Amino acid sequence: MELGPLFPYTPPAPPEPSSEERIRDAALRSFASQGVAATSMRMVADTAGVSLGLVQHYFKTKADLVNTVDRYVLQVISEALRAAATPGAPAEALEEAGKRMTKLTIDHPLVINYLARALCEGGEIGSVVFDGLVGISTAQGDHFREQDLIQENLDPLWAVLNPLILRVGAFILRPHIERHLGEPFFTATQLERWDDAVTKVLREGQFRDR
Repeated sequence: MELGPLFPYTPPAPPEPSSEERIRDAALRSFASQGVAATSMRMVADTAGVSLGLVQHYFKTKADLVNTVDRYVLQVISEALRAAATPGAPAEALEEAGKRMTKLTIDHPLVINYLARALCEGGEIGSVVFDGLVGISTAQGDHFREQDLIQENLDPLWAVLNPLILRVGAFILRPHIERHLGEPFFTATQLERWDDAVTKVLREGQFRDR
């Protein structure tokens, strides 16, 4: 006779965020929706459901709070995309990069919204992230070029930039894209549909040779 476990294992619930993390997350939400300049420390306190004094206990100035949010955003993006910097075959690299970007967006939509606003407003965090993505794309291109796997007639700079524009540009244009989708872009179904379409265009092109 086969017996099941007497005490089925139930994984523990994730720990509740600390007050400092709640304030950071509230600031991220406000910065992503309103912009850094339009967000006050009082607005962050109201969003986090804490007193202004508690916000100022952890973050003496708004600049301290912005720096903390920026460091968190960089950490999240870096951890999510780190493995994408290791080139495999071109098709595999495209699919891996797309999957990681899609998962990042599903898991951390506020981070992506904040990044999109920073790219539009010229924020330093946007420049740092975009330059990091350019570095990854450049390293992959150099690796594939050494193996003679890239077409010779491509402009080398735009061969690096165009995939990033297709990926990151969609985040900036999200409100307009959603008007045509008729539903939110940041859902698993739509993000996977977008990733499949972008990967196919990059890998195969869009037009037939005649």
